[in-house]
Amino acid sequence: MRSIIVMMSIAIGLFAGMAVLSLYKGMMKSRIATVVNAEIGHIQIHDTDFKKDYEPRFFIKNANTVLHEIQKIPEIKAIALRSITTGMLITPTGSAGVKINGIIPAQENGVSQLKLKIKKGKGFSEKKKNEVFIGKKLADKMKLKPGSKLVLTFTDTAGEIVSGAFRIAAIYQSDNAPLDERNVYVKIADLNELLGLTDQFHEIAIIIQDDKYLASVKKKLQQHLPQYQVDSWIDISPEMDLMVKTTDQYSYIIIVIIMIALAFGIINTMLMAILERTREIGMMIALGTSRIRVFMLILFETFFLTAAGTPIGIFLAWGIISYFNKRGLDLSGMGKEMMSSFGFNTLVYPEFPGEKLFGILVIVVSTAIISCLFPAARALKLKPADALRR
Repeated sequence: MRSIIVMMSIAIGLFAGMAVLSLYKGMMKSRIATVVNAEIGHIQIHDTDFKKDYEPRFFIKNANTVLHEIQKIPEIKAIALRSITTGMLITPTGSAGVKINGIIPAQENGVSQLKLKIKKGKGFSEKKKNEVFIGKKLADKMKLKPGSKLVLTFTDTAGEIVSGAFRIAAIYQSDNAPLDERNVYVKIADLNELLGLTDQFHEIAIIIQDDKYLASVKKKLQQHLPQYQVDSWIDISPEMDLMVKTTDQYSYIIIVIIMIALAFGIINTMLMAILERTREIGMMIALGTSRIRVFMLILFETFFLTAAGTPIGIFLAWGIISYFNKRGLDLSGMGKEMMSSFGFNTLVYPEFPGEKLFGILVIVVSTAIISCLFPAARALKLKPADALRR
């Protein structure tokens, strides 16, 4: 029974550690997928001066040449052209600063999946002008609904203040509520007319076939388009990359905390084993067994119990994680609004952290060995005569 308790403690501790890692891995992968496929894209191209102040006059020049170079790269899956400016959204109930994105709907749906985010309304109409998409959080704040009118005010390419009346075609909602609150979408032709542009644009958002091509595609674009600013999603959203790295560090800290709790259990159990076998150990020492052999006996006992419990923990973790990887783990109980405010989806697909398995095993085995040192030291202090009299 004592051996079973030690093995199950190790198995449960290992399972808990791997569950934490798999959950964090699934959350980070989901967040990165949202950043890439619904917000930024893998790569964006701008005029070198555009992102300093988002001035409309810094549009991409020689657009046909740029698009031709992009089309020559086979790893690129989809692109979206955007005209962008910043301004004010004004309604009878208030105003808000927003980023105005002029888009080609068919292209945008292939890059940011905007059409799939519609919660209310029917979307853009080919026959109507001056339609706008706004985020749900902004709509709730301004008390707006599909069909409501609003005014967008911004500066054109000449630096003059211009305004346009728009009607809400749809209200969208993504997994990132703060982003929804400050981004609105209009058709590129409507925005360009107010900006004083014709068929120009400020941004090219790119989706590539696979994440593994990100570095190579970025390098090719920088070589072929040296006069433009080429940024990957890591350059545009460094806080996301930092979050991934920080989460990895914190996940190991949590595992260490779990293992410390496990260590107290192992120490207690092994110490009881020593106390119960006091006469046996005293007899061994009296018959000439060296104290180093007694120490190794306890060390190997703990090691083999750890070796027996580890496969159980790994198999248990693999089975449960695989189940939720297919079905998804619903975290809406934590609060959908709270998760959305940090840009996370409430449905997470945990992934088995195979690449971190070796590190976890090292932590578990080290914990078990360190935990047996105190009970082993207690056994070495036993005097044969005193032990035999018990």
